[in-house]
Amino acid sequence: MRNMLSRLAQELEPYVPGEQPVDKVYVKLNTNENPYPPSDRVLAAIHGAVDRLRLYPDPENTELKEVLATYWNSRLSYGSPKLETENFFVGNGSDEVLGFAFPAFFTDREVAFADITYSFYPVYAKLFHCTYREIPLDEDFQIPVEEFVKLAKEETPPAGILLANPNAPTGRGLSKEDVEKIIRANEESVVLVDEAYIDFGGESVVDLVREYDNLLVVQTLSKSRSLAGLRVGYAVGSETLIDGLNRVKNSFNSYTVDRLAMAGAVAAICDESHFQRTRHLIMETRSRVTEKLEEMGFNVVESEANFIFVTHKSHPAKDLFQGLREKGVLVRYFNKPRIDNYLRITIGTDGEMDILLHALEELLA
Repeated sequence: MRNMLSRLAQELEPYVPGEQPVDKVYVKLNTNENPYPPSDRVLAAIHGAVDRLRLYPDPENTELKEVLATYWNSRLSYGSPKLETENFFVGNGSDEVLGFAFPAFFTDREVAFADITYSFYPVYAKLFHCTYREIPLDEDFQIPVEEFVKLAKEETPPAGILLANPNAPTGRGLSKEDVEKIIRANEESVVLVDEAYIDFGGESVVDLVREYDNLLVVQTLSKSRSLAGLRVGYAVGSETLIDGLNRVKNSFNSYTVDRLAMAGAVAAICDESHFQRTRHLIMETRSRVTEKLEEMGFNVVESEANFIFVTHKSHPAKDLFQGLREKGVLVRYFNKPRIDNYLRITIGTDGEMDILLHALEELLA
């Protein structure tokens, strides 16, 4: 049979998500999901939306945009320009928002991002015919701010700069001042700041959107809002950048977010107490587990995310990864240069993390 795939499809190296096992029940610490369920308000809102499933959802996602604008405006400093609904774009998870950003701003142009970062970036770059440059992280896995600042001084600066902050899979974060330094220097480039993990200790730059028209901030409700199964993400940016995303979306699928997801997302944003309680639980558990792992001889990279990135001085990461799996604990291993002796471990409940620690004690014995 002749090959029916296009040349592009043949050449793509698709993103590989974390394992979602069906063979047995595992302690699942491999895909950075929130270990706590969404709030009761989310479940009630979804139930209330069921009787309207025969109707298409609002293609403009108006209610969620209004809720997001109210949420972020309440966090702006006094006198700051207010965000309007026109500053928001909603998609089927932040991955879709990122996927729309590439054809909206970067197709047939160059983008720059760290050499160790979210592995969907090079996939999208190849899919949408972008050349890309990988800027090496320093020896401590930190994003080299000055290297990104210097991009603006080139004869032809990149069309886009992508910063995952906090970064994945390392968990390291940049200060708000450092991110702003990169945004300010690269005024001719779209600076996309991917804040998927920002709620676990980082500093968001959403409040800079009205100051810098080249800034696009992308967030997700999958991590800190416990809605990975609903797939809702959003972007905040200037009206021009949001219009670019809408042009791509409406040339592809006007109804990217379904009614149930929309109802759940609105309820999740509105339930501040549940959000604060669960994110603080995760951060407290992260601190406790970090201390325990260091006592066991692990080096733990400083994290501002809902996961930790660890290596052991005498036990190869690949062996630990397999050993944990055999004991019913899933973590993430990346067989890539510079990080092939590290494990990324999602922060679960205290009970789940105790199972992890006990399994590691047995493997290290």
